[in-house]
Amino acid sequence: MKTERTRVAVVGGGPAGLLLSRLLHRDGIEHVVLEARSRKEIENTHRAGILEAGAVDALVGAGAARVLRDGDEHEGIVLRFDGEDHRIDLVGLTGRSVWLYPQTDVFIDLADRAASEGVDVRWLATVTDVLDRDGRNPGVRWTDADGVERELRADLLIGADGSRSVLRHTLPESERRTYAHAYPYAWFGVIVEAPQSAPELVYAASDRGFALISQRTPTRQRHYFQCDPDENPDTWDDARIWGELQARVAGPDGFTLAEGPVVEKTVLRFRSSVVEPVRHGRSLLVGDAAHTVPPTGAKGLNLAIADVVVLHDVLTDWFRTGDDATLAAYGRRVSERVWRAQHFSSWMSRMLHSAADESPFEARRRVAELRTLCASEAGRRHLAEGYTGWGPITVPKDR
Repeated sequence: MKTERTRVAVVGGGPAGLLLSRLLHRDGIEHVVLEARSRKEIENTHRAGILEAGAVDALVGAGAARVLRDGDEHEGIVLRFDGEDHRIDLVGLTGRSVWLYPQTDVFIDLADRAASEGVDVRWLATVTDVLDRDGRNPGVRWTDADGVERELRADLLIGADGSRSVLRHTLPESERRTYAHAYPYAWFGVIVEAPQSAPELVYAASDRGFALISQRTPTRQRHYFQCDPDENPDTWDDARIWGELQARVAGPDGFTLAEGPVVEKTVLRFRSSVVEPVRHGRSLLVGDAAHTVPPTGAKGLNLAIADVVVLHDVLTDWFRTGDDATLAAYGRRVSERVWRAQHFSSWMSRMLHSAADESPFEARRRVAELRTLCASEAGRRHLAEGYTGWGPITVPKDR
């Protein structure tokens, strides 16, 4: 078996792993990225993306500035209930906007930068075992695209391999605690070929359940509506999908959606999870490998970017001092933002979605909560602060 050695082994080549790779490469730190999927597969996995202003600043600082040219800056969002729009002025309330920029594009930007600079990213590299997780010589066994088994050892091992993380599940159960919650609803997501129906995201609560009206390009849009977690998207034709979406946004103001062919449909389950601690010895978790949130609050990718920025700062100290005690700072520094995001995502989800066993009292109470929120500047500001993020996520400007 061929054994290699590097300073940092990054398991996972999605946005979190590639952003960390970009920062390590810029610092001249030798590292290897192992990703189980092919680049083409990830590029063809369409993921929505709302980026906080701080996340945009971090990407631009790391040299992935296409978001400023091709992304859409949104200065507000719309809460729609009682068949009427109630706009939340994000910029007016917080001074910050958000950017509509698909996660797939973030990945492409970082993957292009890695390829152009000759960064060692290995696609179709499947990790099969984690080695010496308790010692000073951690590593992984992995198989390449030809099925050849290899071994990689490193000074540090980073798990950026998503919600089904191999590294997370190999951390000692006696020392690992997972806080998890499964929600009783899911999102039926569709990509449609149609003009935009609204200039900003519309979060609609109705008697039939929740719907989100989003945008992708001038001719292709991304919409969602609340459904049962076990719903089979194959049983829905275009007419039924559009009928459900139109019913959930209908109101006395006459708002309707621009329709077109449905080109993709899927069901997205809602789960929250937080793993603590995120560090064991010289192994550390980042992004979805450490925590997941439901998509309502648009926090998943933003948390991953924030994790990477903090982790890079901690690793800079570790490379300077060689003191393993400095690694403990990573978990302490990211924990507050992670739990804020969990609260915000859960709050928005519960406020906007109806449960299957919801009582008439609870349904009316949720509408009262929405009315109270929109009628109060303090309430609107609370939502805007959470939606746009809590403080900066910055890295030094690209050299």
